[in-house]
Amino acid sequence: MSTRKIIIHVQALARLFTQSKAQFVTLKEFNQYKKQHIHAFRNQLLAEQLHCPVSALSFAQHEQGKPFLTSHPLHFNHSHSQQNYTLVLSERVSDIGVDVEDLSRKVRFEALAKRSFHTVEYQIWQHSQDTEYWFKVWTTKEAVLKAAGVGIALDLNSLNTQVHPIHNGGMCSHPQLGSFAYQNFILNNSIMLTVAWRAEPSCRGFQLPSIQIIQH
Repeated sequence: MSTRKIIIHVQALARLFTQSKAQFVTLKEFNQYKKQHIHAFRNQLLAEQLHCPVSALSFAQHEQGKPFLTSHPLHFNHSHSQQNYTLVLSERVSDIGVDVEDLSRKVRFEALAKRSFHTVEYQIWQHSQDTEYWFKVWTTKEAVLKAAGVGIALDLNSLNTQVHPIHNGGMCSHPQLGSFAYQNFILNNSIMLTVAWRAEPSCRGFQLPSIQIIQH
């Protein structure tokens, strides 16, 4: 990978599973099956990127539960929605996070926006009622928190992502997190995907790394 390259893999979850939810006695059993297959696919992609066997990969977790590789200098983060899985990789961008949502997902938009959106974000949402904007804000918040490695330890409404109703990307800051850049992607008119990474404005302005999306 080049110095500032980010690779994003996207896969439909249905293609990872050979069994349906109906074949399991309990939801817990199905969720465990799903988790195992997601991790197996993640490990396969990591091993392919590193040109090594899956057995050579070794993992640990940060304090808030974010997984990382102890065996190789490759940074990653992953996320899944009800229908899709995504994995983001980078050799040079260490604090990186990703979130994916299905635009068809049934959401209590107003209730969640009122509770989780920053005042500025909520005002824009109230004015537009644009569900695409809602998903951009939501996935950006999640991606930034995951990039920072704090999970849900921060109140979502304290973070103003500064997401623009039209433009797909920008920067945001929080006194407890620092500054992060992010890029939003709409894939196949059905998926909202956001990747975020720790970044500071340079003397030349915002520097966007090379981002490659691979859809399987």
